[in-house]
Amino acid sequence: LQDGSLRAYPLTGKDISVGALKEYWYLNVHDNDNGQIRGICLSHDDGCLITYGGDGNIFTFDLLSQKEIPKDLEVIIPPPRSGLEKEKGTEDIRDPDAYTIEEYKQKKEYERKMKEAEEKKSKKREELSALRQDFAFLLQKNQELPKHMQLHREEFKMDRRIFEELDRQRLQRIQLVQKELAWEKEKQLIGLQKLQAQFRDSLEFTLTVHAIQSNRQISTYSLLTVSEKYVQDKKHEDSKGEVLKEKRTALKETEQAEEAIPRKRGPVHREVQKPTTRYIESRREKIRRLVEKYDALKAKIMKRRAEWHELYKSKPRENYKNSKDAEEIKEARENIGCYRLKTATNYTLTEDDRISTEKKMMQLATLEDLIHEMKMNMNKEIVSLRDLKVSTIDEIKSLVKEVKSIQASLDVSEHLPIPLIPQLHPDEVPEKIVEFNSDVLLKFKEEQEAKTKLKEPLEGCSSSRAFRHVFYQTPPVEEGHPMAQAGDASAVVTEEQNAFEMEKAEPTEMELEILKREKIKNLYLQETLIKKINTLVINFDAELHLLRHKKLKTDMQMKSAGLRCLTCCEELLILKKLEVHEDLLEEQICALINEQEDIQSKLKSYLAQIEDRKCEIVMLQEREKALYTSFEASLGENNEFADFLTNILKKEVEYVEKEVVGREADEENENKEEDDEKPDLKTDEENCGSEDVVFDDFVCPEGCSEDLFLNTIQLRQQRIGIEKALAEEKKVAAGLKKEYDALAIKAKEIETNLDKTNGELEAFQWEKLHRLNELDVVVPLRLHQVQCLVDGEMPRDFSKTLVFTNQSLQYLRKRIVDQRNEKRMHREIHRKAKEQHKELLQDKKEMEKEIKGLEERCNHLMMEKFGRLVDFEAVQVHSVNIPMEQMKVRIMEKEYEHFVELKEWEERIVVLQHQLTKLTRENTSKLHQLNRFCHEKHQLETELESLMTGQGGEFEGTRNADIKETARLESRLVQMTCEVAFLRERIN
Repeated sequence: LQDGSLRAYPLTGKDISVGALKEYWYLNVHDNDNGQIRGICLSHDDGCLITYGGDGNIFTFDLLSQKEIPKDLEVIIPPPRSGLEKEKGTEDIRDPDAYTIEEYKQKKEYERKMKEAEEKKSKKREELSALRQDFAFLLQKNQELPKHMQLHREEFKMDRRIFEELDRQRLQRIQLVQKELAWEKEKQLIGLQKLQAQFRDSLEFTLTVHAIQSNRQISTYSLLTVSEKYVQDKKHEDSKGEVLKEKRTALKETEQAEEAIPRKRGPVHREVQKPTTRYIESRREKIRRLVEKYDALKAKIMKRRAEWHELYKSKPRENYKNSKDAEEIKEARENIGCYRLKTATNYTLTEDDRISTEKKMMQLATLEDLIHEMKMNMNKEIVSLRDLKVSTIDEIKSLVKEVKSIQASLDVSEHLPIPLIPQLHPDEVPEKIVEFNSDVLLKFKEEQEAKTKLKEPLEGCSSSRAFRHVFYQTPPVEEGHPMAQAGDASAVVTEEQNAFEMEKAEPTEMELEILKREKIKNLYLQETLIKKINTLVINFDAELHLLRHKKLKTDMQMKSAGLRCLTCCEELLILKKLEVHEDLLEEQICALINEQEDIQSKLKSYLAQIEDRKCEIVMLQEREKALYTSFEASLGENNEFADFLTNILKKEVEYVEKEVVGREADEENENKEEDDEKPDLKTDEENCGSEDVVFDDFVCPEGCSEDLFLNTIQLRQQRIGIEKALAEEKKVAAGLKKEYDALAIKAKEIETNLDKTNGELEAFQWEKLHRLNELDVVVPLRLHQVQCLVDGEMPRDFSKTLVFTNQSLQYLRKRIVDQRNEKRMHREIHRKAKEQHKELLQDKKEMEKEIKGLEERCNHLMMEKFGRLVDFEAVQVHSVNIPMEQMKVRIMEKEYEHFVELKEWEERIVVLQHQLTKLTRENTSKLHQLNRFCHEKHQLETELESLMTGQGGEFEGTRNADIKETARLESRLVQMTCEVAFLRERIN
């Protein structure tokens, strides 16, 4: 298009078609049936045709627009060809190996480039070969020179950096290749790990231990490795009990530590106590001991009372029967002589014997765990036997080496045959199958290449055979091999011949004797070592034989356990099918039980409320009786207003509160004389009293006690209140009784439904047991174990037979004798119990007589001594007035405290008196000094006056100073006087 974009229109048809679509021209060419677009035409304004082919080539053709077409250009249209319909069309090239034109061109270009590269390589190779030839010629010339003139090989190196650079480039290329192959290496490694985890890690290696001198062998069990999740779950289950134990022990330790804290506290250092405090402490300790003594006596008395109470409480009634014994007797009577089978129609399962899916799964898991454990233990023993064989082979090798060293000093004719060194079979070391190294891999690669070149058919798995060929190559000729022995023997012979040729002088008699002794010793050692080798081989074969016998027994147990596992799986499938219905029944039972418990709790609460209402009703009735009794007592005897007051009491009026009644009665007393006063109580005209009463029941009649009249009115009001409350309580009790009866009916319905559902569950359990009993269980038996014979032959039908062990049969036969012995024993026990019962009854009568006589004697003695019956327990408890003793101790403590305080005040008074004496002395000395100063002052004044008469002006300044000093001393004197007065006041 004009904007530079291309548009393609897929068209159909096999002919060349040219047409116009809006402003675009298009050209479509179909060479074959696959619908490939061969060309498109751009806008006619561009004047360009672009075509492309399936090989990727694009061709452009310039077209003339209508403006550029000359007007005088004539187009000659060739005539159509005839007979085109009869000509055969050109067939497409369908060969997949055929080249297109573009592919042919690209191949030619690649061949040209490769040819140029090969020519360049050949030139370089020719240059390198020429350089190598020159270098070899120089080396040869260097070798022909004398040794002192030859150049060292390192001197031929012109520049070492070239080799360093080459090494660096080679290392870079190696690292580059490693980086390029890292992803592939990781991929192959992960694939190998997956294969190992799927096929090898899930299985433990199965090894076979072969005997040395026989064809016996023993193999380990093929076991799956235990998953980590199973191990963690098992550890978690096992650790629950340990965690609980640890918590309990930690709790006990904390309690012990808390108890030990006060014990660890150091002793309190008490001050030295004075006699008075010691006496108070002794009195206090004495009171404490008395309190403890009487508390102990009281506790003893209470304990004795509780024991007597428990004893009388546990005393059985005369018609008492032990429920446990009754149940055992009943069960024995019902089940004695009844040996029901699980297949019986009347067989019932207890709740503990019922089989569920969880129990069966637990049983199956336990069985599989035991099987795995037994197989693991057997595998460990077989592996230890393999290790024993390895150690035995090593020991035999060392012994053979010693034998060869001994035979080297013996004559060939005296050599005993050395036992062959046993070899480990490939299946005894299966862990080496997966071990490999670079040599093994290279060997395997060479073998694979050789096999692909020869194109020989491989039998079985080529890779495994190649690995086996690599791993299980023929071992090198060891010392114990016959070929090695023959080579050693020939070597010994040649050595002896050489030694014999070298010896020229004959040995002396001493040397011959020594050689003879050495020979005897070596012969003995040779024989002993060979016997030891044979013993080792025999012992190992014996161990293998014993372990093989043990494994055969274990195989029998494993087969039986496997059959038991199959039976458990079949039972589990049946239980899974029946689990839904069983869960539904159990849910119904749980719902009914919960509903029954709720109703029982409601019934108990209603029953308690009914009992409370009954108690309230009884209390109200007693109050009513007490009210009538008090009324009769208030009337007295021969009261002429008794009938009138009784009618007032029984008259029905509306109930008014007590406060209102009291207030109205007061107003009635105050306003007795007013006629328009309204009555306190509204009369009930329908239920009025007797018509014969002529007195007004609202006004106290003349001659009747006003207090009695008011008391009667109050009692009537109380009676009405009691009757009203009694009616309400009866109404509430009736409603509670009605609800209780409705709930009781509902509880009976729920109990019926629960019994029905329990019956359905029992029937379902029996059906489930019947379904489980229909399973066929494999019981492996031997012919000598079959004792069910008919006419001396085994029956064809075993459906009516019972399979059990000989031990059970012997137990049942023995049980018959035991039952007879137990019967005799129980009869004897029963006879002795009867005799003991008679003796106890006789002893009881005698003890009652003795107790009665002792009680009469005790009462008689108390009456003689005290004049009345005395409770000695109360006397023992209250013989000492403990509060009074405690008050005495407190008085002594207070007196001692006051004494100490008084002593302290006396000490303070003595100290203050000393201070007062000291101050008095100081004051006296000051007064004496003041007196002396006064005398001196008087003398000075007289002298001054005498001097003043003669010299008045000279001493005027000195006089002023004396006046000031005098004033100061006077103030000091006044201050000291105040202090003395204050101290005296304080001392007083």
